[in-house]
Amino acid sequence: MPGPLDGVRILELTSVVLGPWACQLLADMGADVIKIEAPRGDSNRLLGSYHTEGMAALYMTCNRNKRSLVLDLKQNNGREALLRLAEIADVIVHNNRPQVMTRLKLDYEDIKQVNPEIIYCGAYGYSKKGPYGNRGALDDSIQAVSGVAKLNEMVLGEPRYLPTIIADKTTAMTVVQTICAALFHRERTGQGQEIEVPMFETMVSYLMAEHLWGMVFEPPLDKPGYTRLMSSQRKPYKTKDGFIAILPYLDAHWETFCKLSGRTDLLAEDRFRTLAARVDNIDDTYLETAKTMATRTTQEWVDLFCDTSVPVIVVNSLEDLITDPHLNSVGFWQTIEHPTEGTLRMPAFPATFSKTPADIRRHPPRLGEHSIEILKEAGIEQTTIDSMLDSSVTIQAKN
Repeated sequence: MPGPLDGVRILELTSVVLGPWACQLLADMGADVIKIEAPRGDSNRLLGSYHTEGMAALYMTCNRNKRSLVLDLKQNNGREALLRLAEIADVIVHNNRPQVMTRLKLDYEDIKQVNPEIIYCGAYGYSKKGPYGNRGALDDSIQAVSGVAKLNEMVLGEPRYLPTIIADKTTAMTVVQTICAALFHRERTGQGQEIEVPMFETMVSYLMAEHLWGMVFEPPLDKPGYTRLMSSQRKPYKTKDGFIAILPYLDAHWETFCKLSGRTDLLAEDRFRTLAARVDNIDDTYLETAKTMATRTTQEWVDLFCDTSVPVIVVNSLEDLITDPHLNSVGFWQTIEHPTEGTLRMPAFPATFSKTPADIRRHPPRLGEHSIEILKEAGIEQTTIDSMLDSSVTIQAKN
């Protein structure tokens, strides 16, 4: 059964994680994603373990369900080939600074000359309308400027980056959201448009949903920062034999927690009587919870609370996720066979569609695996393709 984006053709001019992962999500939902790479290939092809050079782990996790076309866009033949492809495409996604696309003569104004209905999405560090607009950016720099690193200082005593590329992936999901919205708009009106998804603005919007806090009001009624999240005591609780995550957050949760754990004494204290009171006294709330959780084993607590509404769960390592019983029961981990790299483990698309399921249809492509095939689809003659191969404007992977 085809996915919800079946029939949508996307030209991907991206590398690293932000753009590739966004386009992989779109491809999982059925879009025909053509990954256009420079002759040297996406830099992530070299990061992580691998069987074959150019097919490393980080590339594999962000590039399934795509076709690979090599084009040197600095050469006229490469640029002309991209414009031919743009004529028959629905979406272009790039993560270059806007000035780079202008220099290549491939910005929105150039592309809409050949396809006025194109949806042209640029995902990069900062909006081109602001003073940071010409700066390069990667996940670490966006974690710094957006306030994420400083949040860790408030808890840990020094600025720290989260050990995940949260800015890349949050922006990637915003790219998917905005492209789908633009496709819906075009379906109703026939109009294409330019989309800008800047990492900085995306992450500030993401962060300040809860952390704007007292600065929602003007003049401010309090400092920014959601109190509960800023406590140094917010962490998994130590049990008799390990660690556990439990959050008796709402008043009903707290009452259930106190009764089942034998801590009814806490129900009588004003500092814990309501959610607002517990947040105002969050360090004490966490410390009393920690004192309680230390009295039993992890499994005993899971068994006690698993049939209640109180959120409780074990603390997994990255290795534990591979064998997690829930993930395995819902078919989250899937394996595919790659023609040159053998058996690959892949996470499934996380959402389910009852009528148009997302799926894994294609293996992560070798560099230039589909170059000739895609150029022919654009109507480029074989003699021109041969010339492009001879001058290294394009590359075709050998079978």
